[in-house]
Amino acid sequence: MHIKKPSIFFLLFFHCLAVFAQSNSPAIEGLESRLGPNSFFTNHQTGFVLYDLDEQKVKYQKNSHQYFIPASTTKLFTFYAALLTLGDSTDRFRYLPKGKNVVIWGTGDPSWKYEALPQVDMTNFFSQFKKVYFSDYNWKDSPFGYGWQWDDYYYAYSAERSPFPIYGNLVTVKNHQHSPDIQPDIFSKNLQVTSKELKDIERDFHSNNFYYNPKTYIKPKSKVPFVTSTETFALLAGQVLGKEVIPSKELLPEEHFIFKGIPLDSIYREMLQESDNFLAEQLMLMISDKLFHELSTKEAIAFIKGNYLSDLPDEPQWVDGSGLSRHNLFTPRDMVALAEKIYRVVPDTTLFRLLPQGGKTGTLKNFYRSQTPYIFAKTGTMSNNHSLVGYIKTNKGKLYAFAFMNNNYPYKAKRVIGEMEKVLLYIRDNF
Repeated sequence: MHIKKPSIFFLLFFHCLAVFAQSNSPAIEGLESRLGPNSFFTNHQTGFVLYDLDEQKVKYQKNSHQYFIPASTTKLFTFYAALLTLGDSTDRFRYLPKGKNVVIWGTGDPSWKYEALPQVDMTNFFSQFKKVYFSDYNWKDSPFGYGWQWDDYYYAYSAERSPFPIYGNLVTVKNHQHSPDIQPDIFSKNLQVTSKELKDIERDFHSNNFYYNPKTYIKPKSKVPFVTSTETFALLAGQVLGKEVIPSKELLPEEHFIFKGIPLDSIYREMLQESDNFLAEQLMLMISDKLFHELSTKEAIAFIKGNYLSDLPDEPQWVDGSGLSRHNLFTPRDMVALAEKIYRVVPDTTLFRLLPQGGKTGTLKNFYRSQTPYIFAKTGTMSNNHSLVGYIKTNKGKLYAFAFMNNNYPYKAKRVIGEMEKVLLYIRDNF
């Protein structure tokens, strides 16, 4: 990525907001009437910042200093961290040949057998070796992130993290004459019948035992996370490669080789447009692998904060790559500062292709519809919280970065989005 021009020093800039007097222009007054006292947004915690990217000037702010649960807008932090550290393509795995055998170490690359991503043929590489040893020595993390909800464990959006994922750490289940067909098929031996009235397949919390009720099972297709382990990976990888894969604890030596993977753009696009939690979490592990040759989300976040985000106006409380954790806390002015940083690094055409476009793609396909897309932004939604962070193009040809964050509302997210759309349409037409 080529840097367009230097990012402004946000710490000083946003600290000056205390003395910044918002213009009394009709456009600003109209925006204040839609976000200020007596508006819909006074009934819950709302933060908003509108920032002119050309003038490098805040046009309007509301509660920009307050901390919010960002949900999946956290993925913008992950995206920026990856842009600065990972290069153009993934490192699929690290390896060291040992005679007729080879030892491999995972890098966090999530793409092997993941349906949404392009694939790299590894057949020729592994065909030259008799046995494959897989070492998890560099794995320094846990399958679940800090603060994730435990009862999300059997939903596809909460797949486990691992050093070398395969199939996205998910089983695919198809309904074949009221009986589940599980792939990969090594899990089919763990399928059991239950009397519980289940419409879908269900998995144990602690094991890869799956249950269904043939009388009530109607779900045509589903994806369910499986419990990851070094042994499970070895079984799955061995099945795909057609050779024995043996668990190992071998130390990753300083001198070793890297097998290259897929273009990172394909991961960024899927992560941002579909808000893919699994890809976001694995990106953080890939960053850690690149920096330290170890897989630790905590260490990767600490490095990025200390080296690339120290000039943010408020210190972010950032704990995972996806935003699944409610322990993540960011301010709207932090989010706009980050959006400005990303904008200075990524060319417009690339950035707007990767992000969801209002009325066109990804999580914004059904919202902010317009003949010409005017919203390019990342959504973030969990119970009682919805945020939108990104860029807005106005009818006058201006481009603004914005952060629109809503927490602790007692109604459906769709209602909040409807009111947000009124505000953003006003900005499009009046700024």
